Amino acid sequence: MTDITSDSVAARRMSRPTAAQSTVNGATRGPQEGASPCDLVACVELLFFAYRDFTGGPDAVLEEYGFGRAHHRVLHFVHRNPGLRVADLLDILKITKQSLARVLKQLIDKGFIMQRAGNDDRRERRLFVTAKGGRLAEKLSAQQIQHIEAALAKAGPGAAEFARRFLFAMITESDRPRVEALVKLASGTRT
Repeated sequence: MTDITSDSVAARRMSRPTAAQSTVNGATRGPQEGASPCDLVACVELLFFAYRDFTGGPDAVLEEYGFGRAHHRVLHFVHRNPGLRVADLLDILKITKQSLARVLKQLIDKGFIMQRAGNDDRRERRLFVTAKGGRLAEKLSAQQIQHIEAALAKAGPGAAEFARRFLFAMITESDRPRVEALVKLASGTRT
């Protein structure tokens, strides 16, 4: 599911400050005080390694089913949002219809997700996990939750709040209100 719709790429490019700038209350300023270019590159690399380890456990489980990370993302968001419209899932994942159709077909054919017509608009496709899909989604989430819990415990007091604020700040500004509503973030995350 590496396909990203061209609209989302263009929006990110237009809303992204240059590498040496960031905007705070409309004022442009240089890199974060105390953060050298080497520190920032190290952060980029740490994100790569953290993501590798965060996804490693679930990747091994998914492989047993012939699934990949795209299947995991679909299962996760459908499980967390029963009745999610296909159109909304496309918007969340920022992928093409073609990419989603392939993954969704596999999940439906193997009995992990079911699709129903909308109550008000029969053309609408609503997605739900089956019991089998719910068990797999919970198994994958449990591994990642344990990974995050352990990392936050090692990082020390205040790490959870800082991590939420940092990750939220990494999201494209125009997407933040939708993400905030979807994820139901704890207060104080937005600051």
